[in-house]
Amino acid sequence: MTINCKGNLIDLSTPKVMGILNLTPDSFYDGGAYKDESAIINQVERMLNDGATFIDLGAYSSRPGATHIPVAEERSRIIPIVTLLLEKFPDILLSIDTFRSSVAKACIEAGAALINDISAGTLDQNMMTTLAQLNVPYIMMHIKGTPQTMKSLNQYSDITHEMQYYFSEKVAQARRLGISDIIIDPGFGFAKDTDQSFEVLRKLPVLKLQELPILAGVSRKSMIYNTLKNTPDTALNGTTVLNTIAVLNGASILRVHDVKEAMECITLTNAYLVDRC
Repeated sequence: MTINCKGNLIDLSTPKVMGILNLTPDSFYDGGAYKDESAIINQVERMLNDGATFIDLGAYSSRPGATHIPVAEERSRIIPIVTLLLEKFPDILLSIDTFRSSVAKACIEAGAALINDISAGTLDQNMMTTLAQLNVPYIMMHIKGTPQTMKSLNQYSDITHEMQYYFSEKVAQARRLGISDIIIDPGFGFAKDTDQSFEVLRKLPVLKLQELPILAGVSRKSMIYNTLKNTPDTALNGTTVLNTIAVLNGASILRVHDVKEAMECITLTNAYLVDRC
């Protein structure tokens, strides 16, 4: 199972790590932590040295109830950082966390490698057409509503069945347009409460029926700190536990704030799986 990133075939038969770099002031965990070029470069260098295959840049906070910002503000936050990181790390594979096709296009043209869309094209009808023209991998996530409304839209008769139908429709649409490399993200915490997020994690193998790589993004999320009654700052151990479960249940990419620990999780889980076979 491979995806083509700027001519590089990335083998996802062994899970990979995607390091998170938030360029927003209000993200739930590290918002505002990377305010200058030096801090950004140091953090990205650390994540690459720790083993990250991808770095995911986001300039629009998608936490529940986050403030909506104009397209121009998102572009002004992210494009200079794409340029900066490619100058510093020419071989870096940058993932762009955006649901806006114009931002996606500008970032890919600036040298980014793939797009991570929380809405799977729902919030911008031009997204899939744009990505088909750009010929880049597409991460499509399950969500209902928007970051501003999703918290109240977590009603499901059968969450797994509904997600399967959602991805079947979205994948078919992407295939018709000519998008060849697709990754699906169940969207932990997006229009899902804590119990629902754990149900999705338990049933992650069902999503393997799509025969596509799965990205799991549980890092320091509320399903962890609500259950442990702690905070995002103290949720690293819980993150490692759930990352381990995600890999055992078929995740191909772990999207994380803490790359070193995620890499250790993958190394140990791989050793366990080899021994078991």
